[in-house]
Parts: sequence; structure tokens; C-alpha cells
Amino acid sequence: MNLVRLIRRLIPLVFLVALGWFLWKKVGPALDGLNPLVQAPRVTVTHNTVLTQVEALGKLELVRYRFKDVVEYKRANRLAILPDAKVALIVAGEATGCLDLRKIRPQDVVLEGDSVVRVFLPAPELCNFQVRHDQSRVFSTENGFFQDADLVDQGYKYAEAQVRTAALQSGILAETQRNAQQILVPLLHTLTGRRVVLGQQMVLPAPGRKG
Repeated sequence: MNLVRLIRRLIPLVFLVALGWFLWKKVGPALDGLNPLVQAPRVTVTHNTVLTQVEALGKLELVRYRFKDVVEYKRANRLAILPDAKVALIVAGEATGCLDLRKIRPQDVVLEGDSVVRVFLPAPELCNFQVRHDQSRVFSTENGFFQDADLVDQGYKYAEAQVRTAALQSGILAETQRNAQQILVPLLHTLTGRRVVLGQQMVLPAPGRKG
């Protein structure tokens, strides 16, 4: 009987404690906002930007290729008993073809009579190639064993190399050369008043080593 009476006396107390906890969870955050002693955490950022290098640019970008790819990168685990680690990426990449106008020398511009100017251009280049991380995402990872971040990083590096290969195989350098004709010929004609003929600089072979 004493146990039954004790339980009956505890039930209201437990109910009141539970009710108080429930009300505090609901009303407490609002009260904190009204309390002048409770402040939101402040974030302080200190930085000091330093200019480290100034580089003169003379590259004329003439074409940009954009790519979409699904890359599955697989890496064997060091322990043969463990399955291979894999990551699947949905990758967006881009590559840019350009001419480096800083490579044009005085002897590369030849005036022929009063009506023709002949300009020998440097070879087209692949200026840059990159993965657009803001447009790419990780589709899945398997068997990373707490090294998923490194696996994803290696997958993106492989994908970036593939962007370069795909751009070259798709003819980005030839497209750069064609666009140079379309852009530079009318521009130089307007500036000089002459008929413009574009050519290619001669590339001398590197001297071989003497044995």
C-alpha cells in the first residue's frame, strides 16, 4: 500500500516536470531573444591581402570548348582482400584556345609594296583547361574506407586531364587558327588599310646533342 501511495504522489510531480520542460523548449528561444544579456555570437575576420606578382598578358582568347562527362575513377586498395575504391563524378569542364601575341617579333610583320601586309602568327595554344567545380558533382563513392575526400580529389584531377585530351582531339587548335583569320584579318585591314595575309611562324627544330 505504501508503494502505491508513493507512486500516486510522484505522478503529478513527474507530470509537472514534463510540462515545464516542454514549455521551456517551446518558449525558451523566444525569451533568449528578449534577454539583453544573451547575444548572438559575433564573427571577426582578419585578413591582409598582399600583391605578389604582376604579369603582363598578351594572349588573345579565340575559342572556348565546354564538355560534360560522367567519370568513374577506380583505385585498387593496397590490401588485395579489400574491394577497389570507386567514385563516380558528373563533370563539367572547359578549355580555351588562344594566340600569344607577345611572341610576334618585328620580323614577323612584312610590308609588301603599298597594298599588302603579311603577318606571321605564333602557333595556336591551349591556354587553359579546367573542371568547373560549381557545375560538377559527386554522384557516388564506394569502398573509400574514410578516404572519400582524397578519392574524389584524385577523380577530379583525372577528369581535368581528360578535358585537355578531349579538347585537343576535338580540334581546338585548328578552330583557334580559323577564328584568328576571321577576327584579325578585318581588324588589321581596318588599322593599316592594306590587304592582310596571315601566315605561320617557322618553328626551328631544337638542336640535337652532340655525342
